[in-house]
Amino acid sequence: MFDPQPATIAKLSDGREFPVRRVFCIGRNYADHAKEMGVEVDREAPFYFTKWAETVMPSGSTIAYPPQTANYHYEAELVIVIGKGGRNIATDSALDHVMGFATGLDMTRRDLQLEARAKGRPWDTGKNFEESSPLGLVHPIAETGDMATGSIRLTVNGEVKQEADLADLIHSVPEVIAYVSKGYRLEPGDLIYTGTPAGVGAVKPGDVLVVSIEGLTDTTVTIGDISHD
Repeated sequence: MFDPQPATIAKLSDGREFPVRRVFCIGRNYADHAKEMGVEVDREAPFYFTKWAETVMPSGSTIAYPPQTANYHYEAELVIVIGKGGRNIATDSALDHVMGFATGLDMTRRDLQLEARAKGRPWDTGKNFEESSPLGLVHPIAETGDMATGSIRLTVNGEVKQEADLADLIHSVPEVIAYVSKGYRLEPGDLIYTGTPAGVGAVKPGDVLVVSIEGLTDTTVTIGDISHD
């Protein structure tokens, strides 16, 4: 059962903990995924939405199948963790603001998202709900580098469903940080989910999802029973 806390705590690979402040999610950042969703890619500026910090769940969790949906989807993503605040951050210095990187999932009530999109309404009900942002261990940038390339993969019950390379990102890690910082002053503990590759699909209770990104620790979650709480 979801047990909301005043602050969500995430962990670094060295065992340290830190509070999650906010969650920003970049949409349509892989061309093949935008195509499968039937939308055009804006190559001039990233598109993004926000989630509550309370949606973040640690790897190893069993996350409830949420209410009001019959089409619950996975989206594997590289997650940027901000360690140094700033506004109007320059692209060429954006990596100086990164604490590290992690694997993550942007779980989605796809039917609610598409209904909202068709009506020109916000995506909150499709994206921003309890336990929808699983997060793996955060690896410091000194350990990983800038994560400009490397494989990203998601499996469901051992079967590969998503597979791409971080080099396929339309808007790079530094570009995403710079753009989001124009509208919000980024602060330590902010997370930026950088978008998902093609191959998204529905899950059911009992399914085991694993997100793997080269150089990072996997995120593994199990889909639980339908939530009635």
